[in-house]
Amino acid sequence: MINRTTTLITGEQNPYWNLALEEQLLKGVLPSECILYLWQNRNTVVIGRNQNAWRECRVEALKEAGGFLARRFSGGGAVYHDSGNLNFTFVAHKEDYDEDKQLLVIQKALEKFGLKTEKTGRNDLVCEGRKFSGNAFYHQGDVDCHHGTLLLDVNTEKMQEFLHVSEKKLKSKGVQSVKSRVVNLKELCPQMTLELLEENLFKAFQEVYGCAPKPLLETRIDWAKVKERAEFLSSWEWLYGRKIPFQTEWTDRFSWGEIQIQAAVDEGIIRDVQIYTDAMALEFVEPLKNGLTGQPYGETAMEKALDTAMDAGGKDLEALMAPSMREDLIQLWKAHV
Repeated sequence: MINRTTTLITGEQNPYWNLALEEQLLKGVLPSECILYLWQNRNTVVIGRNQNAWRECRVEALKEAGGFLARRFSGGGAVYHDSGNLNFTFVAHKEDYDEDKQLLVIQKALEKFGLKTEKTGRNDLVCEGRKFSGNAFYHQGDVDCHHGTLLLDVNTEKMQEFLHVSEKKLKSKGVQSVKSRVVNLKELCPQMTLELLEENLFKAFQEVYGCAPKPLLETRIDWAKVKERAEFLSSWEWLYGRKIPFQTEWTDRFSWGEIQIQAAVDEGIIRDVQIYTDAMALEFVEPLKNGLTGQPYGETAMEKALDTAMDAGGKDLEALMAPSMREDLIQLWKAHV
C-alpha cells in the first residue's frame, strides 16, 4: 500500500539524460512509495523499444533541424516532444503499481481545468474525441513504470514533419494525418500554462493517493550512473540497432499494434530475424526472434516459434500478449511464406 508519494521536476531538456534519470528512479524507488516525475524534451522524436527508427522517423530531417532521436525502454509507438509537451512518469513496486490510479491523477488534474477526458484504444487519453496523451509501460525486476505525454502546446507542424506514421495506422484511427488525430490542451483550455498543469498534477497526486507528496532528495540519485546511461542511450547501437541482410519482409497492422518481420534465410533455414513493432507487450519480441532463428523456413515456423517463446516466457508472457496475437502472427506468416 502506498504511504509515501514523491515528486521530481527536471529542468533538463536532453532526452538521453531524462530517460537515464527515469531509469535510475526505477532502481531507487522505495517500498510503498510512488514517484511522479515530470520532464520535457526539446525537439525530439522518441520511438518505442522495438521500433525501426528509419521507418518511424524522418531521421535526416530531424538531424538537420538540430533535433534528437531517442529510444525509450517501453513499447508502443513514436511520439514527438518539444517544450510544448509535458512528460510524466509514475514509478512504483509491482505490488503498489496501479495504472487506473495513475491515469486518474492525470484525469483529475485536467478536471481542475474543466476538461472531461477518457481512456481509449490501447494506451491513449482523449478529450472531445481527440488524443492529447499517449501512455506506455515497462518494468525492471519488481518495479513497474508508467510514462506518457501531455500535449500542452506542441508544434503540430513539426510533429507531422518528423513523424513517419504508417497509412495503416492512420486508417485504423479513421483520420488522414497525425496532425488531425491530436489536440493541444491549450486549444481546449486557453488559460492553461505549464506551471498550472504541473501544480494541478501534484494536487491530484495527493488527492488520489491520500498523502502529501514530498520532493525527491537529490542524494537519492546516482548522478554518475545517470551520465553513463545517458551516453549509452545516445549511442548508435541503442538508437538504430543492427540491420540484417534479409531476403523476406512482412508488415501488417492488427488491433494490438503494427509489426514488421525481417528474415534472412540460407539453405532453407532461418538464420537471422529482426522484429520491429509498436505493440505494448514488448517482452514477446526476443523470445519470438529466438524461436524463429534456426527453424526450417515454412508454414509451421511461426507456430513452432510461438510455442518456443511461450515455453521460455511462461504465463507472464502469455498474460502480456493480446488475445488474438498468436493467431494473427500465424496467419501473417502463412500469408507470406
